[in-house]
Amino acid sequence: MSGSKVAVLKTTPQTVVEDYGKLMHLADYQQHMPIENDTLLKINISWHHYYPACSTTPWQFDGAIKTLLADGYKNLIPAQNRTVVVDPKVGAERNHLVSVMKKHHLEFVYLYEPGVKWIKYEPKAEMLVLNKVFPHGILIPEMFIGKNALHMPTMKTHVFTTTTGAMKNAFGGLLQENRHWTHAVIHETLVDLLAIQKEIHPGLFAIMDGTIAGNGPGPRAMMPEIKNYILASADQVAIDAVAAKMMGFDPMKLPYIRLATEKGLGCGEVDKIEIVGEDISGINFGFSVGETFASRGQKAIYHGALKPLEHFLLRTPIVPWSFFASRLYHDAYWYPFKGKPRVKKILATEWGKLFMEYGE
Repeated sequence: MSGSKVAVLKTTPQTVVEDYGKLMHLADYQQHMPIENDTLLKINISWHHYYPACSTTPWQFDGAIKTLLADGYKNLIPAQNRTVVVDPKVGAERNHLVSVMKKHHLEFVYLYEPGVKWIKYEPKAEMLVLNKVFPHGILIPEMFIGKNALHMPTMKTHVFTTTTGAMKNAFGGLLQENRHWTHAVIHETLVDLLAIQKEIHPGLFAIMDGTIAGNGPGPRAMMPEIKNYILASADQVAIDAVAAKMMGFDPMKLPYIRLATEKGLGCGEVDKIEIVGEDISGINFGFSVGETFASRGQKAIYHGALKPLEHFLLRTPIVPWSFFASRLYHDAYWYPFKGKPRVKKILATEWGKLFMEYGE
């Protein structure tokens, strides 16, 4: 796919909100987001705790909304789904996104609530895996159809996909709570979801926050590192590829980026992407993924010795055991003993002070 452009800027806590406006214009967002359509603001809540680099930042949310409103976009709809282990309402509060929403007089749509209708969708594109994982039909929120979508991921690593960004952000909106069924084929799932998005959204755009980036066993048990970068693009594959390169990975060796490129859904070859703003040719954060006790167990189910038991463990009445185990590990052990000291360290920085200013 030729003509892919990714904008990259360095920023500061003092200028970041205005810099998001500059970034979006640098990436020509108005050319890709028809102003006559409603616009979904697809936030990322990867944990119900505040953990730096884990979820959409308040300045990212604020900068996007401020820019859209100034440019005449009317109906903005912040949207988020839940997972079996993450409460998005608590996460939106603790990550200071609710205060931003109230500031701009918007209301969250939580996609799992009774008023949100999910319908069977028959993609025009050939699916790699979703039709096999969900043989009775692929369900998507009816309200997504015909609306622009603006994704707001953060720059971080991930235990299943190596890196996670714009393409993975759709995972938390287009599929219901049983989307963990796709983890064994997560790369192909992300490609299928991008194909669906291109069919249902008249406009598709992403802004990625790398002010604090996540290094290690993401999306939660990471080491937050201040990097001061923000990225934007209409090409979901290209922005993920550029972010992957900046983190120190070869984008085309990541299956979800390579497959999406091969299917013509975007460009993952960095040397073919027009990168505007900062010169990132020498940037390499040297990130790595690593493992946690929880991720080793998950991978044993999806790809290892426990693979024959995957259906029994994750798709039968016994399934709550895995949710309990994850919450026990991440919420009861990891966050209090390992996460909080890292949060405290970030809160003592200028970015931490800005975060606290967004609190109600």
